[in-house]
Amino acid sequence: MTSAVAPLQILVVDDEPAILRFLQTGLSGHGFKVLTAGTGKAALDLLEREKINLVVLDLGLPDMEGLDIISRLRAAQIMVPIIVLSSRNEERTKVEALELGADDYLAKPFGMDELIARVRVAQRHQFMSRGEQPVFRVGDLTVDLVRRLVTVRGEVVHLSPREYELLRLLVRHAGKVLTRDLIMREIWRGDSNVQYLRIYIRLLRQKIELHPERPYYILTEIGVGYRLRASDQER
Repeated sequence: MTSAVAPLQILVVDDEPAILRFLQTGLSGHGFKVLTAGTGKAALDLLEREKINLVVLDLGLPDMEGLDIISRLRAAQIMVPIIVLSSRNEERTKVEALELGADDYLAKPFGMDELIARVRVAQRHQFMSRGEQPVFRVGDLTVDLVRRLVTVRGEVVHLSPREYELLRLLVRHAGKVLTRDLIMREIWRGDSNVQYLRIYIRLLRQKIELHPERPYYILTEIGVGYRLRASDQER
């Protein structure tokens, strides 16, 4: 897969170096950025410092149980998707992991294609749990939030990470007017000049609009902000 924007970041937690190498190679080959940890402490440190989009977690770690990691994350309201990858096949362990808050459980040995499919499912579930559609379509524009892939008339559109985050924000609120102040807070954390927003709106229009000077998708609400067209029936 060729990613059009910054790749999703997956944390793989396992104390077997061979498994870590296998997963890093396989997941990287599908366009993900992969961080690895061999202990529970290292995993928790990375989760605190880095923006992790999904965790692949072994239960048998040298310093703590993987189940304890799941419990800690969910108790702290950290809802990053977690796929347990373990040689423990007992139904009781699977049930406990899922009840603690894991999103899926895959037994070793496993195939990379199956793991990738489980990763996609976990991402889709996360979007839907937040009220977001995994794939947004209007006119010739398609935004696949799971694959972070944007296409117009079937052609991949290459966006910078900031451009993508701006478009994703508009997709999340398609049909609604977003004020300039709200967009600045969400994308720039409020620490920027509104001129940057105008520049990025112009860049996005140049990439997704057939006629950027007469935009169809990203509409300006004069004096307020911007709105993404939600359907072709809008007037």
